[in-house]
Order: sequence, then C-alpha cells, then structure tokens
Amino acid sequence: MAMAVTQQASVTPLKPKDFKGKVEPDWCAGCGDFGVLRTLQRACAELGLQPHEILTVSGIGCSSNLPGYFNGYGMHTLHGRALAVATGAQLANHELTVVATGGDGDGYGIGGNHFTHTARRNVDMTYLVMNNQIYGLTTGQVSPTSEEGMKTKSTPYGSVEMPVNPITSAIMNGATYVARGFSGQALHLVSLIKQAIRHKGFALVDVFSPCVTFNHDNDYKFFKPRVRKLEDIEHDTTDWKAACEKAMVWGDDIYIGCFFQKLAPSLHSLEGVLDEGGPLAHRELGISNEQAQRIVKRMM
Repeated sequence: MAMAVTQQASVTPLKPKDFKGKVEPDWCAGCGDFGVLRTLQRACAELGLQPHEILTVSGIGCSSNLPGYFNGYGMHTLHGRALAVATGAQLANHELTVVATGGDGDGYGIGGNHFTHTARRNVDMTYLVMNNQIYGLTTGQVSPTSEEGMKTKSTPYGSVEMPVNPITSAIMNGATYVARGFSGQALHLVSLIKQAIRHKGFALVDVFSPCVTFNHDNDYKFFKPRVRKLEDIEHDTTDWKAACEKAMVWGDDIYIGCFFQKLAPSLHSLEGVLDEGGPLAHRELGISNEQAQRIVKRMM
C-alpha cells in the first residue's frame, strides 16, 4: 500500500505556478519573454509533466536566462551552443523532455551552424526561440532577423542585409515540426508548445517576443493587427512548399501557427545502442567508482 501511495504522489498533477523558479525574471517590464516563460510553464502543467522530467538549456542573451526562472533541471551554457549541449543531454538520457531556449542572435547568428545540424539530425527536443529582431542584451544592435532598412545602434543608416527566415531554414534543414507563435497570443502559443513537446523529433517554435526597450519597429502594436493563425485558413502542414510560401509572407498579414510537421525517426531512435538497456544515464558505468572519481578530480 505504501508503494502505491508513493507512486500516486509522483504523478500528482501540477499547476503552472509549480514550474516557477526560485529566481524572479529581471527582464524589462513588458518584455515578450515573460509571455514565453508563462506559456511554457502552462504547457508543461497541462501535459502532466514533472519538474524532474524536464531539462531546459540556454545560450547567452536576455531570453537565455529562462532556465533560472523555470522549475526543472537547467543549464545556462555558452553563446550559440545551447543546441549542442542539449543534444548531448538528450542522447545521454532520451527519457528527458529537453527544451532549448534562446534568442534570434544566439540561435540564428552565432548558433546558426548548430541550428542547421540539430535540425537535419532530427534530435528529439523542442527549441523555443524568443525572436525580438534585435540584440537586446547588448543594448540594441542589428540581429540576423532584423528587417532591411532597420535603424539600430550598429546600423544608424538602416540595415542593408536580408534577414534570416527561421521557418524556411528549419524546414529546408530537416526539422520535423516547425511553428511560429506570438507572445501576445498566449493560449495559441501554449497549444504550439504542447504540440512541439509531444512531437518526436526536432521541433522549432519561433516566437515573436517584442523587445519593448530597443526595438520600436516590431512591437506589440506592429504585430497585433497583422498576425493571422494558420489554423483559421486551409493549410496543409504536410506540404513543405506551401509552408515555406506562407512563412515568407510579411506585410499586412504575418502567419503564426504550425507551418510544417512530418513523422520521421529521431536521432536517438536510430542509434541501436540506446534501444538496449534504457537511457545511458541510468546504466552502470563501465569503470569502477574509484576510476570515475579520479577522472572527475582531474577535470575539476
């Protein structure tokens, strides 16, 4: 009977507030990242997840502080390297729900190479990118997703560069779930994050997360009248060409929702050694504890 009680306690449904970290966010008042944090907390609660089942991994930037504000395992890593660290963690314990978080500069700039290869490998994780189209932490320079002509501290006469399109890039690189959300549409974003976490494979959720301090071009007033949900129109999420076409629409209409989804084997499911004996993290070491301690001591 005691065992049954313990088992029941381990699966007690949680509320969004139970995923609140011990540290309060230090983002600017009104930052879109608050909305992303809250929707992630709500999505995890509605999925029935427990904090010990979740790992959040981030790089560097305003948005990359998220693991400290979320109740679960967390790692704040190097600039642009969140996906590399998250891949290692996912392969070491493929039973974890791995969520990588970051911004457009971290993910599509210095981390662009990892973005490409994590997508093509179809690593089973969710990547939440808080896309504010500016470098916020360094106080307002042009980012990979800034629009042409945008005036920033680093482009006082307007950017002459064509911005990255994360949606088309992810689809072409091999991601198997590709979506875009808006932090001003919380319920819709919760739904997208839940779908992404349930998906077996690499899932990108690019989120319009306005920077209220340094980007006054792409703020809430810009997005609210323009965003259109793909769920409200006839869109086939299995059609990659149609997905790319809708992702390139940018004007009076800007689409949010799931652009593309397909079933394909994830990386860990193709590695035979991971199918035998459960996650590597739960297996006995092939060396003695004494040897392991000596290795750890040398590395410290």
